[in-house]
Amino acid sequence: MTWLLLAEAGVPEGGLFDLDATLPLMAVQVVLLTFLLNALFFRPVGKVVEDREGFISTSRADAKQKLAQVERLEADLAEQLKGARQAVQSVIVDAENEVDGLYREALAQAEAEANRTKEESRRGIEAERESARAQLKGKVDQLSTTIINRLLAA
Repeated sequence: MTWLLLAEAGVPEGGLFDLDATLPLMAVQVVLLTFLLNALFFRPVGKVVEDREGFISTSRADAKQKLAQVERLEADLAEQLKGARQAVQSVIVDAENEVDGLYREALAQAEAEANRTKEESRRGIEAERESARAQLKGKVDQLSTTIINRLLAA
């Protein structure tokens, strides 16, 4: 209360700086205003800012983990794709080898069948030739006998 009385007291005139109760009263007002602003505005705003920074750092950490997980999955999928390509290439090579084997087998069978048919045909022709020779020989013998008989009879 004495401060208030001093603040209301008349101001002496003179001097470059007059020091009276106004200075401590202003200091008290500044300190009270600082505590009041801190309690009403700065702490809640600071808390919101800290919460937001925490959320951002947590979100960044989660994003880094998810990115690492995606990179691992991508590497795994690339490895699986590589394995699948190798398996497909192996299947293609096996199929080509099998087709080539079947082709060679079919070709060998066809050649064997052609050779067998050719041999049978040769045997058939040879048999017919021998049969024709035997018939001709028989007819030649018969004609020669007939010619000899006619020549002897005449």
